[in-house]
Amino acid sequence: MRQAGRYMSEYRALRERYSLLDICRTPDLATEVTLQPVKRIDVDAAIIFSDLLLPLEPMGIPFDFIRGEGPAIERPLRSEEDFAAIRPFEPREALAHVLQAIRQVKRELGGRMPLIGFAGGPFTLASYAIEGGHSNTFAHTKAIMYGHPAVWHRFCDLLADIVGDYACAQVDAGADVIQLFDSWVGVLNSRDYREFVLPHMRRIFDTLGNRVPTIHFGVGTGAILKELSEAGGQVIGVDWRTPLDEAWNTLGDDRAVQGNLDPTVLLGPLDRVFAAVDDVLARAGGRPGHIFNLGHGILPMTPLEHVQAVARYVHEQSRQ
Repeated sequence: MRQAGRYMSEYRALRERYSLLDICRTPDLATEVTLQPVKRIDVDAAIIFSDLLLPLEPMGIPFDFIRGEGPAIERPLRSEEDFAAIRPFEPREALAHVLQAIRQVKRELGGRMPLIGFAGGPFTLASYAIEGGHSNTFAHTKAIMYGHPAVWHRFCDLLADIVGDYACAQVDAGADVIQLFDSWVGVLNSRDYREFVLPHMRRIFDTLGNRVPTIHFGVGTGAILKELSEAGGQVIGVDWRTPLDEAWNTLGDDRAVQGNLDPTVLLGPLDRVFAAVDDVLARAGGRPGHIFNLGHGILPMTPLEHVQAVARYVHEQSRQ
């Protein structure tokens, strides 16, 4: 999960002076924010500070972040004419600031830990572009999928090409791992995932090949874990809704698993937090290939001390 954010006072201080997009577009600021949690939390890897929506603007889909509401697309895609106007771009040029931030972070880390790069999956990028922001029903997105499947697949083909190229560019810049966030794909059933998403996601993983380890993550994906595994990724992220051992049994021993503490548990007292961590570790059972992580992002009101305590506790328990 993205490590930096509003739960850290250092980040909040920067956000008083810069917008989220300002930070993403300024390599020195993105480097500083990426390293903030590395300096304060006993993590085993850093993850570049960026946003999965960054490829949309160079495609002709401008957006901004509305305080308290999240991303907002200026002109959501609703007609065939809207989709026809979308253009491809060269990530190494249009997103050069992200690649520069990766190079800078790698120099600052000096080999102490790996750096994770990331990008958004086709369904998540498409749904933001079509809905205009986050949605509870994804009605506009599904209307395009079901009513205009050729339009949907052309758009997702383009997204897969761009995301695959962008992910490779991050590897070229120094990223040691790539995590693909198809965050909202859990709203689909297995049949629709196979038809509308799996081919495009597989295309991205095929483009990356075996250059670096890959992590595949979505939220609410308990019903489509097999399909996520088929789409690709050496590591499959599991959110907190599915017990880790059950998810792993579904995925099989040939996949590593990332997860899966409920982020809201970090808001409770430490004895309850540690008990929840113990449950995740017990379900992992010492099997090789478990990356302990949250099941989704850290909430803004989370005490930093609890995040620090969990990282220390996981290391202590794992060493035993």
